[in-house]
Amino acid sequence: MKTLTTKSFAKDFVFLEGPRWHQGRLWVSDMFGQTVYALTPDGARQEIAKFPNRPSGINFLPDGSVVIVSMADRKLMKVDNGKLSEYADLSGLLKYDINDCVCAPNGNIYVGTFGYDVFAHEEPRPATLTLVKTDGTVKTVADQVHFPNGAVITPDGKTLVVAETFVGKLTAFDIQADGSLGNRRSFADLAPYTPDGICLDQEGAIWVAAFEQGEFIRVKAGGEITHKIDTGGRRAVACNLGGADGRTLYCLIYDGNLDDIPKGARNAIIETAQVEVAGAGSP
Repeated sequence: MKTLTTKSFAKDFVFLEGPRWHQGRLWVSDMFGQTVYALTPDGARQEIAKFPNRPSGINFLPDGSVVIVSMADRKLMKVDNGKLSEYADLSGLLKYDINDCVCAPNGNIYVGTFGYDVFAHEEPRPATLTLVKTDGTVKTVADQVHFPNGAVITPDGKTLVVAETFVGKLTAFDIQADGSLGNRRSFADLAPYTPDGICLDQEGAIWVAAFEQGEFIRVKAGGEITHKIDTGGRRAVACNLGGADGRTLYCLIYDGNLDDIPKGARNAIIETAQVEVAGAGSP
């Protein structure tokens, strides 16, 4: 196993999620800062939009539309010049906050939900994955998913892998022609790691942010860990591959007390590491 180190890229955020590399910039959701930003390779940031109900996963549709998770009201919101409009309402199907997501090459979006009230410290319960199709169809396509978090889709659009955070698994599904999911199986059993955000590289390996362990790890199908980044006791939240050659791993890190997040303490940062294998463009 190889050990990599990081360097500082940007700081002064509340709690970051949903990193995406798109058209030469890193997009991130400051969940508790209620703002989505895009950052240039030198770290300069642009505010994209405010999200009063907390933003998370970010999607870029084939037609150029930007659609972003609005967590607390359980909606997907389309963003156009900083203005929000409703793209899909999942509140009739889902009772608890929605979270991360992934967009397929055809524009279908798969959305995870907490499945219980995390902030009230309820007992964990299994959750679902919801498909939002470009024609407006919204339906459940997987159940018994334990805290679905980051997700990726292979470039051919045929396989989805989702992180089940609190059972330490990456779980794979075949994507059917109608967008439904089947042939559920293990991509990697990572327990006791707690996988949060993930991203896919061009060799089919997945970079995983292990939240409670404070590590970013690169995992092959079957569970072999080839690379590791130790954050030094901080929280590893999410990651994505980008940069001019696709070989910069952007690491979203929380460096502080979790109880300070709702208070707006600005302890979230971004660091970068240089890797050998470029990103595959998902999420």
